Amino acid sequence: MRIISGTARGRKLKTLAGDNVRPTSDKVKEGIFSAIQFDIEGRRFLDLFAGSGQMGLEALSRGAENATFIDSSAESVKVCKENITALGFEKESRLIRSDALSFLSLCSDKFDIAFLDPPYAAGLLEKALSAVCDKMSDYGTIICEHPPEVALPEEIKGFSVYKKYRYGKINVTTYKKDN
Repeated sequence: MRIISGTARGRKLKTLAGDNVRPTSDKVKEGIFSAIQFDIEGRRFLDLFAGSGQMGLEALSRGAENATFIDSSAESVKVCKENITALGFEKESRLIRSDALSFLSLCSDKFDIAFLDPPYAAGLLEKALSAVCDKMSDYGTIICEHPPEVALPEEIKGFSVYKKYRYGKINVTTYKKDN
């Protein structure tokens, strides 16, 4: 894994080992960030189910104001912290070990962009999507990575599907707030 663009372009990231992790591929990450490239600078980014933190770190490299990284795994938090430190993004980063739904229920912050990529078998995506809607700014964008067999709602809590993308065995659904 590496940072694709921005101030940390080309820098390698540590990743978690084992079959329990599924990092977002460079192809999918590049597609996601190409779609939102003009919406990143100066924005508040939420990397829910952060794992190694690569999505939030990519956002910071591309000019996001700050990134909040949430993961329930101690091992993920450790690797994410190492990546944040290695790239020098400590001041712009907030790393919290928590399950996503608990964090969202207690959080009072608002985010401009949220990336959701929970473990596929956990059945958390729709619950997290519903919960994150309340934490988004008026011009917020929610990005969900999921398998093709998972059907997400066309509308949820004032957000509507903006675009859908398919990258092989991965789907990405992007929501924007209704205006």
